[in-house]
Amino acid sequence: MSILSIAISIFIVLELLNVIVLYFNPDTKKGNGVAVFNSWNDSKKDAEMFLFTKYMVNWVAGSKLIFISLLVVILLIGDETIKFYSICVMIVSIATYFWRLHPIIKELDKMGAITPKGYSKKLGNMIVGFLCLFIVSLIIYKII
Repeated sequence: MSILSIAISIFIVLELLNVIVLYFNPDTKKGNGVAVFNSWNDSKKDAEMFLFTKYMVNWVAGSKLIFISLLVVILLIGDETIKFYSICVMIVSIATYFWRLHPIIKELDKMGAITPKGYSKKLGNMIVGFLCLFIVSLIIYKII
């Protein structure tokens, strides 16, 4: 198995675990569950808001599942060129987290709306970890 396939496989497994958490146990604070957001529990006090919140959580899980499925197809039938460019696109798309989402979660963290405190930094580091996984795999691929 090539380094590109290994990197894609690791990402698929980790994201699939997150999809399982979002679909079947969103109340957890583990595995990037949404209970880290205090407003998740607050939304349960208002039936309409809770339905909307659950809808959005499931929408995110469904969107992730689409990308995971596409990566599985790339992993199974894509050649090394397709895998190389897929990883390049993944790097760009994952990096957009820092453009829109990270400023929001940092602000929520600063407001005390995230439990545990400092979770925004932990999540940011996890995203950096994904970026490093893909960047290092590209470097190794090009060297070998």
